[in-house]
Amino acid sequence: MTDSGIEITAALVHALLQEQHPDLAGLVIREVAGGWDNRQWRLGDELAVRMPRTERAPELQRKECRWLPVLAPRLPLPVPNPVRIGEPSARFPRSWTIMTWVPGEPLDRTSISRGDHAAAALADFLRALHVEAPGEAPTSSDRGAHPKKCTDGFDHFFRAVVPDGIADEVRAVWDDAVAAPDWEGAPVWVHGDLHPANVVVSDGTLSGVIDFGDMFAGDPAWDLAAAWVVLPAGAASRFFDAYAHADKATIRRARGLAALKSLFLMLMGQNGDRGLPGGKPTWGPAGRAALDRVLRDSVM
Repeated sequence: MTDSGIEITAALVHALLQEQHPDLAGLVIREVAGGWDNRQWRLGDELAVRMPRTERAPELQRKECRWLPVLAPRLPLPVPNPVRIGEPSARFPRSWTIMTWVPGEPLDRTSISRGDHAAAALADFLRALHVEAPGEAPTSSDRGAHPKKCTDGFDHFFRAVVPDGIADEVRAVWDDAVAAPDWEGAPVWVHGDLHPANVVVSDGTLSGVIDFGDMFAGDPAWDLAAAWVVLPAGAASRFFDAYAHADKATIRRARGLAALKSLFLMLMGQNGDRGLPGGKPTWGPAGRAALDRVLRDSVM
C-alpha cells in the first residue's frame, strides 16, 4: 500500500498504460523488488514504470524528468532517462513515470569482484557529474549539509546499531568529519543517495547508477562517501587517485558521511530483519561491510 492507501498492482499499472500509453500496454509487466519512494515495474526489456508510494515521490520524479536529460549525455555509465509521463487520474491520484531500464543487479543483492575497474568507473562517473551546477539546480533540505549539521541523525543511528567494541573508532571518524573545513567551491551536481541499492553491477563491476530523485547542487563529499559505501575493501585509494579532485578536507567529510550512511543502512537492515515498515533486510550486511571499510581505510 502507498501512503495514499491505493495498492499498486500489475493490474493497476496495466490499466494506467492502456488508459494513457496504449502503445506500451502490450509489453510484459514484472514487479521489481526494492524501492523506497517508488515501486518499480519492469516494462518489456528496455523500460520501467515508476509508481510513487510516498508523498514526496512525485516531486522527486519531476526533478528527475527535468534534469536527467541534461545530465545523462555526459555521464559515462548508464542512468535512467524519462520516456513518458503518467498523469494523475481517477485510477491513480499522482503523476508517475516511464523510464529507461538500466541493466544489472543492484549491489545490495550481489558483489563487486573487479574492484580496481569499479573504482575507476565510479571515479570517471563522479568526475563527469561533479561540475558546477546552474543557479536553478535543486537544493536539498535533508542532505548536502556539512557533517556538523547532521549530528542528531548520526547520534540516533549510532545509538541504535553501533556495537560497543567499535563505538570509539566510529565516533572518532565522525568527529574528524565534523571538524573538517567546509566545502568552499561552487555547488556541483551531486547524486545525493549513492548506496548499494542505487548502483547496479554486471560482470563484477559497476554498470549503472539509478534513482536520482535526491540529486542536488552542493558538496561533492556526499557522493565521494561511495568510495567506502559502494566499493569493495581496498578500492578507496584507487578511487581517489582516479577522481583526483578531492582535497584532504573533502575526503575527511566524505569518510564521516560514509560512516553516517553505513549506520543508516545497518538500521534499515535491522528494521527489515524485525519486519518493520520500510525495513530492508539486504541493507544490513551491506551497511556492516561498508562500516568495516570506513574503519580500516582512512585513505589519507
